[in-house]
Amino acid sequence: TVKRRNHGRSKKGRGHVKFIRCDNCFQACPKDKAIKRFNVRNMIEAAAKRDMAEASVYESYDVPKVYYKLQHCVGCAIHGRIVRVRSRVNRRNRAPPPRFRQEFKKPTGAPAAVKASA
Repeated sequence: TVKRRNHGRSKKGRGHVKFIRCDNCFQACPKDKAIKRFNVRNMIEAAAKRDMAEASVYESYDVPKVYYKLQHCVGCAIHGRIVRVRSRVNRRNRAPPPRFRQEFKKPTGAPAAVKASA
């Protein structure tokens, strides 16, 4: 009996995989076993963004984003609630969790008014 069909790794035919260091505790962990998340954040937080917009000369300025990849060992990923412990039945579920993305709604009133006047 095995707990996971991939033995907790995504190595398959490779004999050895390089180690990475956990971003939280600096523990050595195989790269294929590490829990990896890609993080995208604004370079400045929301409160400072409003202050910059008020002080800025430009009407609209897109604040650059910071892109970085987080790699955690299994212990830190569970402790930091990046992944959760699942029951034996739910462990077989390989589907990715649903994404909650903000959908920007386009203003619908403006184009109709332009078409009506033309």
